[in-house]
Amino acid sequence: MRVRHLVSLLVSIVLAGCAHGPLHEKDYQLWWCKRQGGTLEHRLSDGTRVDCLTREYAVEVEYAPKWAEAIGQGLYYARQTGRKPGVLVIMRDSGDERFLKRLRSVAREQDIKVWTVRPKDLD
Repeated sequence: MRVRHLVSLLVSIVLAGCAHGPLHEKDYQLWWCKRQGGTLEHRLSDGTRVDCLTREYAVEVEYAPKWAEAIGQGLYYARQTGRKPGVLVIMRDSGDERFLKRLRSVAREQDIKVWTVRPKDLD
């Protein structure tokens, strides 16, 4: 329980600060993972970290241009945790749609769940 309260406090602080500056990957990760009731930065035995581990998914959070890296990490984290693979794609501008299209084409074949988030979502 104490950890959840600490995470909530940290998310509130980070989001309050976001109104005054650019958003970073960690901002999206905190916002989304809290909404999903997941665990942030879940450490695996090999030292790698799952951005958000939910009951069902091991989720990699990444900017759209890094779509291919996100696939690999999501699949690896899913295998290591016994969860389904997921990718939260950060969409910063309209040019990112081409990356999302590529990601979704592979995700369909590999059974990877894809979510998107945009800066306006964190307002």
